[in-house]
Amino acid sequence: MLYPKYLKINDTIGVPAPSDGAYDEAHINRYKYSSNFFENKNYKLELSKNINKSTMARSADKKERGKELNEMFKSKDIDFILCASGGEFLVECLPYIDFNLIKENPKFVAGFSDPTGILFPITTKYDIATIYGNNFSSFGREKLSKSHYDFLDLIEGKKLSFESYPLYEEERPKTITGLESYNLTEKVEWKTLNNKDIKIEGRIIGGCIDIISELIGTKYDGMKEFNEKYKDDGIIWYFDNCELSMEEIIRVLWKMNEFDYFKYCKGVIFGRFGVNSSWVGYDLKSCLKDSILIDLNIPIIYDADISHKPECLPILNGSIATIECTKNKGTISFELK
Repeated sequence: MLYPKYLKINDTIGVPAPSDGAYDEAHINRYKYSSNFFENKNYKLELSKNINKSTMARSADKKERGKELNEMFKSKDIDFILCASGGEFLVECLPYIDFNLIKENPKFVAGFSDPTGILFPITTKYDIATIYGNNFSSFGREKLSKSHYDFLDLIEGKKLSFESYPLYEEERPKTITGLESYNLTEKVEWKTLNNKDIKIEGRIIGGCIDIISELIGTKYDGMKEFNEKYKDDGIIWYFDNCELSMEEIIRVLWKMNEFDYFKYCKGVIFGRFGVNSSWVGYDLKSCLKDSILIDLNIPIIYDADISHKPECLPILNGSIATIECTKNKGTISFELK
């Protein structure tokens, strides 16, 4: 596994918009605030020219979005890449991304949600570690939370071990300025499917399951090779569900198993679901118990801090992870090997 260099003071962060840009004044305001935050930390920024644009949830034409990513990887002046935002349609620009260029100019690329579409192939197909947990826009808040600083500690190489958070956001605050802080009101409780404490170690991979479900079996899916290369380590999967129903989750997990995603799996960790919809009456626990995972006899953690209901732990895709869930609290640490 190749680990690109961490971010250091005076480095330049490239901020592409391979998914959506700002679709209203509140989000433009958020980008401005994010820029001020990173510049005040003595980082230089190279922002997408499309960062304040949005047409049908796209910052620009798919070819232009792909070209922008290529240029940022090629540039000798850009040290680290942090995706501007999430969205819906990053996958459209994948055919226009030069992955050989990325392989020849490896840089850490980080993002959250829709940017799974670029993180997943970079790590599974090209053996380059990537980072899941925040987008550039995540830092456009009047008050940052612990998860923001944990993410910064990871991308700066200062910290590789993290603990679950005390509270999470069940309902977002009303958007007025765009700079609203997280509405952390609910108690965090990591759970296990068998109600027992769990400790697992293995090479970690995952992201937003909504996006991974679209990549399965395409030319951007490198899991067959990734699995075989790291079978002796075993694989830990983590999944952040944005908007799939419980029924869809069961079907997607079935499909993943058909493609041997869980061939060497040592455990699976699910975040809190972004939505909890089911027309047959599933809750998260019963959904997972009725999924193909139950046949695999592997540890399963759910309601973890890897979620569209923040706070969200930073994840170093491709690293060796050790995850513990004890008395409804969790820890995760990463080794670069």
